[in-house]
Amino acid sequence: MADQVKKAVITVVGKDTVGIIAKVCTYLSDNSVNVLDISQTIVDGFFNMMMIVDIRNLGFEFTEMQEKLSQIGQDIGVDIRCQKAEIFEMMHRI
Repeated sequence: MADQVKKAVITVVGKDTVGIIAKVCTYLSDNSVNVLDISQTIVDGFFNMMMIVDIRNLGFEFTEMQEKLSQIGQDIGVDIRCQKAEIFEMMHRI
């Protein structure tokens, strides 16, 4: 089962600016995280993106990725959060 997909959910919210997607995707690509699905909208100048990513090839602890994405968000003026998919699913059950 080593090849089983391990999913995480990344959300990005904030004022729209050039390069948000590029910075997030560059970080993910540089760390062997594959984007499985992505949705983004811009409403009245506010950017909202949700990504489903595969973290099975991540070479370090998940919490380190969470911290780095949060820092990238602070650097570019948006809020970036990352959760393992199973936790996200449990939190959002109806």
